[in-house]
Formats: sequence, C-alpha cells, structure tokens
Amino acid sequence: MGLLTEQQLTRLRANGVQCARDPAFDPLPVAKAYTPDGRVVWLLAYAYPDEPARLHALCDGGTGFPALIDIWLAELETMRGPRGLPVAMDATFEATRTLSAYAALACAEGAYVED
Repeated sequence: MGLLTEQQLTRLRANGVQCARDPAFDPLPVAKAYTPDGRVVWLLAYAYPDEPARLHALCDGGTGFPALIDIWLAELETMRGPRGLPVAMDATFEATRTLSAYAALACAEGAYVED
C-alpha cells in the first residue's frame, strides 16, 4: 500500500489541473507527511498534470528555513528519519488555510506551525 490514499491522489491531481489552468489558484494542502522520529514535515498541495508523481509541497526540514519544493512521491515513500522510521501521514490533518498562507506563516516563524 502506498503512502497516499486514492482520494488524496485524486485531490492532488485535481489541484494540479486547477493550478495549470489558473496560475493564481492557491490550493489548500491535501495531506501532511512527516518523519515520526525527526522534525521534517511536508504539506502536499498538488501533483503536476504532466508528471503526477511529482508533488508540490511546503517542506519544513527542521533547519529554520521552510520552503516550497517539488518532491517525487517515490522519494517520500522510501525516505527514513534519523532512527530509520519511514515517513508517515497525519490522518487527522485538515487544511485550514491555503498553501501560500501556510508558507508565509512558516517563513515568518522559521518552522511549520500547527493550527
């Protein structure tokens, strides 16, 4: 079984299509991935229509410099934290703001901020 559910993948793809159609579209993140034994967090916002395994996300690597990045789903699925635990999904995550709002807050605080 993969990291993301079919419903999440469908939402990521739909957000990607909307972003391609409307460059001003600011999606709500679909899912939150994290390293349970580390401090890394990814808020996954959309998949690229021409490369659906490439995801756009806010990444907080625990360095004080969160950033918007692209990451391959296969990379997330094989990553391990410092103690060897695989990336996990936050089943309770429900976005309350847009990706740019999460990114602005994270940059201002130097880290991803929980709601």
